[in-house]
Amino acid sequence: MSDAHTDAHTDANTEPAIGGAVSVDRRILILDTSIRILYPSILVLALYFVFAGHNRPGGGFVGGLVVGAALALRYVSGGAAAVRSTFRLPPHVFLGAGLFLSAFTALFPVLLGGAVLEHGEVEFHLPIFDKVKVTSALSFDLGVDMVVIGLILMAFAAFGEDHPDAPDATDDGSDDPNEPTRRRRGSVDR
Repeated sequence: MSDAHTDAHTDANTEPAIGGAVSVDRRILILDTSIRILYPSILVLALYFVFAGHNRPGGGFVGGLVVGAALALRYVSGGAAAVRSTFRLPPHVFLGAGLFLSAFTALFPVLLGGAVLEHGEVEFHLPIFDKVKVTSALSFDLGVDMVVIGLILMAFAAFGEDHPDAPDATDDGSDDPNEPTRRRRGSVDR
């Protein structure tokens, strides 16, 4: 091989691994690039599941799980910080708003003299879509979707730290922060 070719591969980040496999940094570049395309596409699929869920397979729960899969891809690519930056609201607020929306949709018909989860619909005309019918199941599904997304975000917040605290060479394993971290062999604290 030429010297120019070997000089191009002297950096540890671009050097092929044993057997000609691509290094970790190269894999992350491919992953990051593919997630830029996949992430918005998966979110559009989740929206389809939420909006089509009343008349076809899908709904708020399935839409929330699909959003969770998109967030998992985002976590693999950018870590917990990427997942936290995806939604501006804290996970518990997202979950609470979804729970309120679902409960309100379920109990609102009772205030009007109907049964719990009684069906309601509204029809109106839009310039492009012509006649559009919106049912109360849509608001219930949106609430369920928000609850599932909030739970997934809370799971990433609880378990998704980028760098857990790992012991280093000066850690003696004690939990006391005031205790010295290094002792000589045979020494006794008085």
